[in-house]
Amino acid sequence: MKTIGIIGGMSWESSALYYKTINELTKQRLGGLHSAKVILNSVDFAHIERLQHQGDWEQLGDMLANEATRLERAGADFLLIATNTMHKVADAVQSAVQIPLLHIADATAKELVQQKHQKVGFIGTRYSMEDDFYIRRLEEQYGLDVITPSKQDRDNIHKIIYDELCLGKILPESREIYIDIVNRLNAAGAEAVIEGCTEITLLLKQEHVAVPLFDTTYIHAQAAVDTALE
Repeated sequence: MKTIGIIGGMSWESSALYYKTINELTKQRLGGLHSAKVILNSVDFAHIERLQHQGDWEQLGDMLANEATRLERAGADFLLIATNTMHKVADAVQSAVQIPLLHIADATAKELVQQKHQKVGFIGTRYSMEDDFYIRRLEEQYGLDVITPSKQDRDNIHKIIYDELCLGKILPESREIYIDIVNRLNAAGAEAVIEGCTEITLLLKQEHVAVPLFDTTYIHAQAAVDTALE
């Protein structure tokens, strides 16, 4: 079994779900008392969020690259960044280490392609929805047609993530806002919707909408277990 290195804490709410899911899937695969070999470096998200807001992605890249080198020295065989948004600095992280980085967008796109979805909706933080680092990868490398919500919907999604979900607040009224947004994407032609922020799965489940949801937290965790056990 390979050792999984996780850069977490962005937020710790979703990092805890990563840890739980990775171990549950490992137990399902191996049975008995088996659990995953994991090294987790958890950062202070308040500092990360400030730099995101300031647009200082260079410093953020340096910070996560430092965490990656610490994980590599500690014995990790490959890396996860346990958040969608911070894949904006994935190149800086990968260039800092010799071990591979398992990219969340790649894992998600492979699932979409395997299930033969082509036009997909994407919801996440404002950075992921409005910058091109994530959606361009889906479109250029996997041939997906990605649509995003309106400006007002993007603002509402972002605010709920940072003001509620990252603080562990799960509010029914916010779920209804997300359901309406997902339904609008579906009406605009989305065959499936990517939950492109690792906290969204805490609020919105498949049972809440008819259109297929692709939970990036679960998909990324599953890809990590596949890699660890291959």
